[in-house]
Amino acid sequence: MRIILASASPRRRELLAQHGVHFEVIPSGAPESDDPDFHNAAMENAFRKAEDIAKKYPDAVVLGADTVIELDGKILGKPSSMEDAFQMLKTFSGREHLVTSGVAVLRICDHTEIRFAECTKVFFKTLSDEDIRRYLSLVKVMDKAGAYAIQEYGGIIIDHIEGDMENVVGLPARAAEALRAVGHW
Repeated sequence: MRIILASASPRRRELLAQHGVHFEVIPSGAPESDDPDFHNAAMENAFRKAEDIAKKYPDAVVLGADTVIELDGKILGKPSSMEDAFQMLKTFSGREHLVTSGVAVLRICDHTEIRFAECTKVFFKTLSDEDIRRYLSLVKVMDKAGAYAIQEYGGIIIDHIEGDMENVVGLPARAAEALRAVGHW
């Protein structure tokens, strides 16, 4: 069974490999949703990515995923500068926010479609400016939504989470289960 990850994310590749999934990567160029609702945006973006690739490879099982970070009703993307990254982390300080991943698994040839979203609450420590600068000196954050990667020196900034740790990294553990259900492997 051919399995395709419709994402260029190295973190998603690592997570799928850790679950023993044998797959290839064909990134999607599907446009992102502009839905202001973070849950809907994650689900729609995941579906768009999967559908874009599944149409080209109808016999393959295609996994699309999208992860968004929501704070105070707003979606936080990747920082535009190091100052922006600093301000994002300062905003998270002492607070909780929600990480939502939308997942879509499609196989066009037999009309298989699985869609779901996974939500994880992330609780930040109260951070000093020095804590933030230290974290930013250790982690490359410019390609990371919310300006952090929980798997990289997360102990500096994260107090605890409620939910799936892999979801915060970028792909919930349930994604591998969905692939197994469709692929029967």
